[in-house]
Amino acid sequence: MERSMIKGYIAARVAKELRDGDVVNLGIGLPTLVPQYLPESVNVILQSENGIIGTGPKPSPEDAEPMYVTDAGGSPAMVGFGGSYIDSATSFGLIRGGHVDATVLGALEVDEKGNLSNWIIPGKKVPGMGGAMDLVVGAKKVIVAMEHTTKGVHKILKNCKLPFTAINCINLIVTEMGVMEVTDKGLVLIEITPEFTTEQVQAATEAELIISPDLKPTA
Repeated sequence: MERSMIKGYIAARVAKELRDGDVVNLGIGLPTLVPQYLPESVNVILQSENGIIGTGPKPSPEDAEPMYVTDAGGSPAMVGFGGSYIDSATSFGLIRGGHVDATVLGALEVDEKGNLSNWIIPGKKVPGMGGAMDLVVGAKKVIVAMEHTTKGVHKILKNCKLPFTAINCINLIVTEMGVMEVTDKGLVLIEITPEFTTEQVQAATEAELIISPDLKPTA
C-alpha cells in the first residue's frame, strides 16, 4: 500500500463502526478524517471535549479568523446546524456520564490487554494528555486508529512501555494491515488487508495474535 493511502484507508474502515445518531469524539490527526468516509445515510454528532457538541465542517480562513474558536487540537472550528458551544464542565459531564457512543484516537503504543499509551513521547516536550484519560473510560466504545508500526518499530505490544493513558480501555484497533478486537483472551485478528498475509501481520506485531476462524478481508 502506498504511504499516501494509509491514513485514508484506516479512516474509511473506522467509519464503518459508526452508526447514525452516534455521539462521537475524534482525536487529533488521523481520526479527524473519519467523517469524510461516512455514508450519506449516517450522520453523527461530533463532540469536542473543549466545548462543542455538534461540531461543524472546518471553517474557511475568512470565517475562522474573527471567531477564536478551536477544536481540541487547536485548529479553527465552528458549530454545525443544531449544535452548541458548551462550557468545559458540561462537556466533560457528557463524557464522564457515558453519553459519548464512541471515541476514535491514535496511539503511540497499545498492548494485548487493551491498555493505551498515547500522550507522552520520550525526550519531547509534552503539554498534557488533554481529555484522553476521560474519553477512554467514559465512551461506550474506544477505537484506536493508527499505523501498524513506526518506521518498522512495533506499536502493538505484549505490554506498553510508555506511561499509560488508561488500562483495559480499548475495544478495537484498526491499522492499514487489519482489524484487531481486544478480548479477555488477547488480540483477535478479525479482518486482514488483502495485500498482507497473517504471517506478515504477526511479524509486525509484538503481541501474539489470535487468528479468528471467521477472518475476512477488510473491504
